[in-house]
Amino acid sequence: MHEDGELRLCALYPDLMNIYADRGNLLLLERRCRWRGIGFSLSASGLGEELDPAGADMFYIGGGQDRDQALCARDLAEVKREALHEAAANGAVIFAVCGGYQLLGHSYQLGEQSLPGVGLVDLETIRADGPRLIGNVAIEMELAPGERRVLAGFENHGGRTFLGAATPLGRVLSGHGNNDRDGYEGVRSGNVIGTYLHGPLLPKNAWFADWLIATALGHEQPLPALDDELEQEAHAEARRAAGV
Repeated sequence: MHEDGELRLCALYPDLMNIYADRGNLLLLERRCRWRGIGFSLSASGLGEELDPAGADMFYIGGGQDRDQALCARDLAEVKREALHEAAANGAVIFAVCGGYQLLGHSYQLGEQSLPGVGLVDLETIRADGPRLIGNVAIEMELAPGERRVLAGFENHGGRTFLGAATPLGRVLSGHGNNDRDGYEGVRSGNVIGTYLHGPLLPKNAWFADWLIATALGHEQPLPALDDELEQEAHAEARRAAGV
């Protein structure tokens, strides 16, 4: 993590883990940096490629099909595990969406197949019999003590995620969440963030993109405000779709 006016973002497996237009998240992060005069650099790390834990302020993992997710799971566990743990320990943001989120924990059980997780947080995911958890969703998350905000998006997952000692990202206001049982969604452990919300997520929640940027750069104060009329309309529409 550094504070020299540039956000260095590393996308993991961008060719494989992009099933839900997750590149829209990367594009919004780039635009919101540029509009503020903050430099932005984007790198990628694919299968078999070593990861530099000091090479980025934020590491991003999107969602993918089962076959691609299985390839990435093994690579995370065998090639990138130590580097990601070191990056997280040094304060880098690890931001994972849907399939990427499922790989943050111990394992993802797919019937007889068990995909290894990278072990950054205490959670397990199981592909359960029964319907997929699909629909618009809104959660309430606490950015800081007493500061609560609503995050809105779309979920579509067959896996049910169960947290151990880990803290959820937020409380479900509308939708299914991690497992349609405990009323929570996502995970937040220090600067490690995982969520099922996509669509993509950040264009619907520009305030959250700003929080990720500020956190990755080590800024203790919020970023300078932008003219967010359109972004606020997108957020309001996402909330309306979720009935919140």
